[in-house]
Amino acid sequence: MINKIWVVLIGLGIGYSFFNTNVNMGDIILNSSYSAYELLISIGPLIVLWSGIMNIASKSGLLAKFSNLLKPLLKKIMPSVKGEKSLEYISSNIAANMLGLGSVATPAGLKAMQELQKENPHKDTATDGMITFLILNTSGVTIIPMTVIALRLAFKSINPSAIIIPSIIATSVSTICGLTLDYFIRRKNAK
Repeated sequence: MINKIWVVLIGLGIGYSFFNTNVNMGDIILNSSYSAYELLISIGPLIVLWSGIMNIASKSGLLAKFSNLLKPLLKKIMPSVKGEKSLEYISSNIAANMLGLGSVATPAGLKAMQELQKENPHKDTATDGMITFLILNTSGVTIIPMTVIALRLAFKSINPSAIIIPSIIATSVSTICGLTLDYFIRRKNAK
């Protein structure tokens, strides 16, 4: 379905460019690809650095220690999750999201979902743990939004780190609201 939506949107954009004489598609395509290249060059090293740090943290056992700190909270939030490996991947995903590194958090999130799927008795239906993890992953508290800071820096922002406090407030509120709604829906469905 989403593929059809993209095809329609792209088709509308190209069609609009033919009828609007102020739009030069050649210039737009060339400038967009150059802008994307510049953005990749400016953000790429940051992603590589934090991916390496997360890999070192994983191999050194630091993520396992962080997981042990988070386990009591995660077990309270996600009582149906029993696997230790699942909790480790979930906690590393949360750690990366707290640093605002969505691209680093993605592999841990995918592995966490694979581990949660192994525990799932009904393979075609998401478990409560999967749903709660999805809420934590999408609305997770971000302490240092590194990717957003890098984007602001790449686009010559005067104060790229001004986003930190609003980010902490917004992500905290979204996480609390998401987990509260999840709790009430889970409780309603249990009745």
